[in-house]
Amino acid sequence: MFYRRKIILALLELLGGEVEKLRFQKLLFLYAMKKPNPEYDFVPYKFGCYSYSAKADMNTMVKRGYLLETENKYNKTDTSNYLQKLKPADAKFLQQVIADYGQMNSNALIKHTYLNFPFYAIKSTIAKEVLTGKLYERVEKATPKDQEITLFTIGYEGVSLEMYLQKLVKNNVKLLVDVRKNPLSMKFGFSKTLLKRYCNSLDIEYLHIPEVGINSDKRQQLESQSDYDRLFADYCKTTLLETTNLQVEIVKLLQQHKRIALTCFEAEPCQCHRSHLALSISKLPNFKYALIHL
Repeated sequence: MFYRRKIILALLELLGGEVEKLRFQKLLFLYAMKKPNPEYDFVPYKFGCYSYSAKADMNTMVKRGYLLETENKYNKTDTSNYLQKLKPADAKFLQQVIADYGQMNSNALIKHTYLNFPFYAIKSTIAKEVLTGKLYERVEKATPKDQEITLFTIGYEGVSLEMYLQKLVKNNVKLLVDVRKNPLSMKFGFSKTLLKRYCNSLDIEYLHIPEVGINSDKRQQLESQSDYDRLFADYCKTTLLETTNLQVEIVKLLQQHKRIALTCFEAEPCQCHRSHLALSISKLPNFKYALIHL
């Protein structure tokens, strides 16, 4: 079993084996905030902090019989003691979270997280009800407001789905343009259907333009930067010259949405075709905007 799932099961143990779904997300979030490198990351969602990855793990554990799911709750059906299987420091973090917040109901936890972590309340549909008057100003202050027309590029290598989406939200990206030839990934959340769903849930539109991608057979045996450079030299002489019309369309999308991001896998722009695509777009006659690699 993945270690991160043991964290979830240990949390349920400390709660007596049962937890409301909303409380679960908030308590797991408060645990994550105590750690420099938590097992789960979170995004600002319609009821505040939320982890799609944790929800996916819960679904898996329901299917495998570790948990029972009802409309509003999870129950731990596995009788194993997972708290004792954790690293001592993590067990202490969980116990401290339960000691500090375990008696709070869902409404109290929502208010606490909104007040102390207002960024995660910026997409909330209930924030104005929970935080009245001047308290809501914390959420308004945390809301990204930059409107300068900017073309971003971003890769998802080495980051969780939630941290990736956080970057988009914090930079006020309105449209994600997927420039992979084949928008499939073994990494959770990054295949086309799921990525589109998660972007849309955060008010970010999604568009796939496979024509500006690179065929997978050309991406074999890339072991050094010189290998990448040869690949991209060919890309610039072929695909980029053949897709000028699509690059012009991307500029039109940029003008329409103001802040869009080109996405592919690699973390380093120098090892991804998106940087060459973005550079080509920036050289078009009508391009006069900022270009930023996230």
